[in-house]
Amino acid sequence: MSEKNIWGLRKNVFFTGLTSFFTDTSTKMVYSVMPLFLLSMGSSKTTISLIEGIAESTASLLKAISGLWSDKIGKKKPFMIIGYGLTAIVTPIYAFVTMPIQVLYFRFVERIGKGLRAAPRDSLVSASASKKEMGKSFGFHKAMDNSGAIIGPLIAFMLLKYIPISYSNIFLLATIPAIIGVFTIIFFIKEPKIRQYTSKDSKPKVSIKDIPKDFYFFLVVIFVFALGNSTDTLLLIKTYETGIDKAYVPFIYMIFNSVSVVLAIPIGKLSDRIGREKLIIAGFLVYALVYFGFGSFNNIRIFILLFILYGLYSALVDTSQKAMVSDIVSKDLKGTGFGLYHAIIGITLLPASLIAGKLYDNVNAQAPFYFGSIMALSAAILMTVFTIYKKKKIA
Repeated sequence: MSEKNIWGLRKNVFFTGLTSFFTDTSTKMVYSVMPLFLLSMGSSKTTISLIEGIAESTASLLKAISGLWSDKIGKKKPFMIIGYGLTAIVTPIYAFVTMPIQVLYFRFVERIGKGLRAAPRDSLVSASASKKEMGKSFGFHKAMDNSGAIIGPLIAFMLLKYIPISYSNIFLLATIPAIIGVFTIIFFIKEPKIRQYTSKDSKPKVSIKDIPKDFYFFLVVIFVFALGNSTDTLLLIKTYETGIDKAYVPFIYMIFNSVSVVLAIPIGKLSDRIGREKLIIAGFLVYALVYFGFGSFNNIRIFILLFILYGLYSALVDTSQKAMVSDIVSKDLKGTGFGLYHAIIGITLLPASLIAGKLYDNVNAQAPFYFGSIMALSAAILMTVFTIYKKKKIA
């Protein structure tokens, strides 16, 4: 395990966070303008939702496979290099697409990269941090990830507002931080020493059958919530439809990420003290309130407030859920556990986005948000049941 000498964090934790910072700067520069780019090509809301849903879901099986594979070979770094490398390769290609179907192709390839890297990366963070600092470590990673998600939309906003430049040029510029992220992995991240095995103490076989039953209950909760957690592009579209200048759409998206950055580390530390379950339940309830607000109003001032609350939800849920995966699953199966966790979220995004897009186009602009609110409330109830079940089991 690396020495704790950078901002009170293990080196691997720090540099993995830095990698995510640069990569998210790139991807959120692209993501914050992609709905507008697709609308400019005549795409419907259903088409936009499907592009995101298909790209995420079809590549998500790789998250489970890469996690299990990384556990079997005991290596995390190669998956991260290939995964982040694919993002760096695909990003400039967006500048040359002319049809929505081409965006789907390249989004799919880029999401394959995320599918390869996500579980091994989280497993590396978990293996590099001590148990008492797990929430803090994932909180730092979340903060760095979302710091990139602030800088990316901010750059996109400034480029659109004050130069202005085309979407294609934004995609080309977004390639630079993506490449820096790959170099950070190559030169600064080391494989964590999970456990040493001798010839007498042979390395145990890694099997998905060894995952605790509690973990599958937890995944059911995640599935229910994810079914109502469609792509954020619909939030951006609903914001754009209030009539604001298109240049302000990435700026408003930046507000959500800014709040998440400020709160991620404190909430991570809080989860180390009071437990993950309470914060996850609170996050689901905040999400339900946010989506109910997007369904009920069409006012930019109210939407700004809702994006602030959306940042609170993100900090509460993302950090605590990952720390909980690490709590439940044993060291030898962390990659597998994170793989299943990411796969459930990614696979569910396809039906979630399809449902939301169809509701938006065929019912009204309020329906997808009310549906998301109901699913979040359902997940909060299930998470409460899960918490009671765990306490009874321990007792």
